[in-house]
Amino acid sequence: MAERSRGTTMSASAVQVVVMGVASTGKSVVGARLAERLDLPFVEGDDHHPPANIDKMTAGVPLTDEDRIPWLTALADLLAKSRAAGESSVLTCSALRRTYRDLLRGQTGLAGVFFVHLDAPVEVLRERMTRRDRHFMPTSLLQSQLDTLEPLQADEYGVRVDVSGSLDEVVGAAASEVSAALGRV
Repeated sequence: MAERSRGTTMSASAVQVVVMGVASTGKSVVGARLAERLDLPFVEGDDHHPPANIDKMTAGVPLTDEDRIPWLTALADLLAKSRAAGESSVLTCSALRRTYRDLLRGQTGLAGVFFVHLDAPVEVLRERMTRRDRHFMPTSLLQSQLDTLEPLQADEYGVRVDVSGSLDEVVGAAASEVSAALGRV
């Protein structure tokens, strides 16, 4: 269910966990439950999108890098403040490209942020998207996200978790991997 990237070992002093993936992987619900299970503060990345980004996505228009960079910079600032305060957190963010993840890592380096990449077969994601009724992201944008996605690379610290199973299974796999990375096993 989980597939770990090789990245460096992370210090447990201030852990920044980013739950990433394309639309309908369950970032929000998995991130919230993971934060609760690990007793860490939770930050919903979508809450930090500027209204113009929400309007574009609602209209079925994919975001450009120009649209994403201010949003990612704001999220990186949140992670940096948390780390500087010696606090840990769980943040949700699609983080689809390596450059986006590099921006989120900021000055913390490759091992400064642990990514939990939620993933599933496209059929599972499409079916989930058709069932959503209170989200700004339409099903028509799924393919653009899949086309943009660059999976975690070998030197990025994190894990890929298949979200095809139950929510409890997914959160359990993610929590196990994050705990192992923190040396809490």
